[in-house]
Parts: sequence; C-alpha cells; structure tokens
Amino acid sequence: MPELLNENERIDDLQIHDLKIIQQKDGFCFGIDAVLLSNFVTVKKGYVGADFGTGTGIIPILVAGKSKVDHIYAIEIQKEVAQMANRSIMLNKLEDRIEILNINLKDALSYIKPHSLDFITSNPPYMHANGLTNENEKKKISRHEIHCNLDDIMKTASKLLKDNGSFFMVHRPIRLCDIFVSARAHKLEPKLMKFVHPKPSKAPNLVLIKFVRAAKPELKILDPLYVHKEDGSYDEEIIRTYSIKELGEDLG
Repeated sequence: MPELLNENERIDDLQIHDLKIIQQKDGFCFGIDAVLLSNFVTVKKGYVGADFGTGTGIIPILVAGKSKVDHIYAIEIQKEVAQMANRSIMLNKLEDRIEILNINLKDALSYIKPHSLDFITSNPPYMHANGLTNENEKKKISRHEIHCNLDDIMKTASKLLKDNGSFFMVHRPIRLCDIFVSARAHKLEPKLMKFVHPKPSKAPNLVLIKFVRAAKPELKILDPLYVHKEDGSYDEEIIRTYSIKELGEDLG
C-alpha cells in the first residue's frame, strides 16, 4: 500500500499474523526490547489498555494482533512519529482497536477516564535527560527523559489503572532502584521480574517488570532470558518468543 508511505519510509513484515509496520529508514526503529515486552504482557479478552511512548506503534500492534483486547490507547508526543504509527494502524486494519493519542502522557487524564484501564505497557526512554544526547532529534526524545521522566510514567500509570490492573515495563537494570522507589510511591507493586542477558557470560542489559496497582508486596524473579548462546547463535527461548502466536492470558 504505497499510498500510506512517505518519503524515506519502508514497510517491514513483523513475521506474525501478517502484521506489518511503517518505519523511517533513518529514524528510530523498534528493537528487541519492544518485541520482548509485547510477549511479556498477559491480557484477557475485552481488556482496555494503553501504551506509553508508543513510537512506531509496535507494542500495541503486536498486543492487539496476538490477543483479543478490546482497545488500546497508544500515546506518542512526537507528531510526525504519531502520524506514522497511525498509518501502520491503518495498514493492519486495527483502527477500531488502537487509538493514537498525539499528546504528552502527563496529559493522558484529559483523554482517558481515571482508573479505567486493565493494563498499560511502556518501553520508555532509558536515560536521564542530562545524559549523553543523540544528534537525531527523534532518537534523542526516544532515548532520553526529555518530555517525561520515570516518576511521570509511574504517576500517570497509577492514575489510569484499575485496582489490580497491570503495568508492564522494559527498562535498564541500572535504573532498578529508581524504578522501585517511584513505583511504590504511586501504589504500583512489582510482582514479576525477568532479566534479559545478551548471552550467558554477560550481565543483563534489559529487565522486564510487571507491576500491579494496589497489590500486596511479593516479587517473583523469573528465569533469565539469554538472547544469544556463547557461540553467537540465538537462544531457543528467543526463537520461541519471536514465533509465539498468541499472548499469554493472565489467570491470576
């Protein structure tokens, strides 16, 4: 569907359920962290959720494409990126299930009813705003806490989620102390955590966390995930993750 493409854009096949996504050739493309997060999510039929900082729309597209959730609000502050994500929604004929909101997530309460969501996902900027910056403006906003910080994310998630609603996040292990302090301050209790290692001999460089609003304290550490074996080939679990046909259902 070339009419959906702008200059310097391409359509990538997501290799599952015939899902596709539009990305800029020199922009910020989705990575393995977004795919891993989408498969870490557990949902039920009829759920309503949101994705903070949706970027290209990869996470809501994968979640909606592999589950029977009813509606996902996909929040993205960058106008051009939000428009591109919306064209991907149209490409996949998901307009009735995914709604792009071109807003700052700090303003989400003006668009979404408080305590109305069953789940939220977020692959947020990992770095402080005072960290190293990137010359590409889109990449800089995607990677650094320029328009919102970790506390803004936790505060907004807590205000939008129902009690016992779930917040799924992928982040860097070096930010864990900040993550837990902010989460508990906003009634989000960490319940599941999974470290992601480049390979068995390397320290983890990603962490997947599930929080539950107004839940009792009890954190379960899941088995780690290794992206590669020591010989550089992909680990079997990664291969299974990329070929999962349906998202897990939350029975708890």
